[in-house]
Amino acid sequence: MYKYAVEYLKNTFHPLDVPETLKIEDGQIVLVRTDKGEEALKAFIVNSKVSECWQNSKSKPEVFPVIRVLSQRDLQTFDDIKKEEVESFFKCQALVKQHKLNMNLVQCRITFDKRKITFYYTAPERVDFRALLKDLTQVFTRVRIDLRHIGVRDETSIMQGCGVCGKPFCCCTYLRKFGSINVKLAKDQGMPIAPGKISGTCGRLLCCLNYEYSNYLDAAKGMPPIGSAVLTPDGLGKVCNLHFMCGKVSVKLEDGKTKEFLKGDIEMVDADVNVEIDLPVMNSYTEDTEGIDIRQLEDDRNSSTGNV
Repeated sequence: MYKYAVEYLKNTFHPLDVPETLKIEDGQIVLVRTDKGEEALKAFIVNSKVSECWQNSKSKPEVFPVIRVLSQRDLQTFDDIKKEEVESFFKCQALVKQHKLNMNLVQCRITFDKRKITFYYTAPERVDFRALLKDLTQVFTRVRIDLRHIGVRDETSIMQGCGVCGKPFCCCTYLRKFGSINVKLAKDQGMPIAPGKISGTCGRLLCCLNYEYSNYLDAAKGMPPIGSAVLTPDGLGKVCNLHFMCGKVSVKLEDGKTKEFLKGDIEMVDADVNVEIDLPVMNSYTEDTEGIDIRQLEDDRNSSTGNV
């Protein structure tokens, strides 16, 4: 059974392989061996149910072997590395500007053994960074340099933060794979087609647009299209709005009044109803809203590379 785990990149928890001779406590910083090298991470006690699930699972996260618990001297080294990561970030950023490369530096990580330094960056297209790498090898000697291209969704997941819902980003808590998302998902759910309403910090469409879409499809069954003529208990009218979750339809009647009816209380008819309706703003779509091309929000090319 796995008693301890550590939180790693993108808030992924990895079980620890602790030697029998080593005693660790909840919250201690331990040195573990990862595929990127030796790294210092905080250990947490694992819930027994989670531990049992990991024990019986064939697809559990990679198990990290524990090397040792960090001593006071190690902790000072750990603090120094964190400061060095910040300094290295700005050194690399200055070189990127000097070479006029179209890339955005995101983060710098240095392993505890100082054998490897990784620079994460985003870029809209392939970058020829051979000249940059040559300069970096002169600045950072006796260390392996890794320039790693990631997507804008990956960038948000490792930088972390809170979404418009007030909760931590899905991509840095539990979401591991990014599904395909398009504006149609927002339109079908009656959301305002505006970048500020349907896009996340990454500049792409909100991942959560996928979560309730199937519920909206079920709720939309039996709903008349907006603009269609319907017969209501109060007479003829035109559908001017749909309220999927409560199963109601807003209808503008021939007398100019707008009323809500349950979708089961109205019936579509083939009639010429002399009523003008205004298309709801949330259902309107323009190619350019607020100066931003909506299609950019749908662009999933390199939005997630899984290269973190």
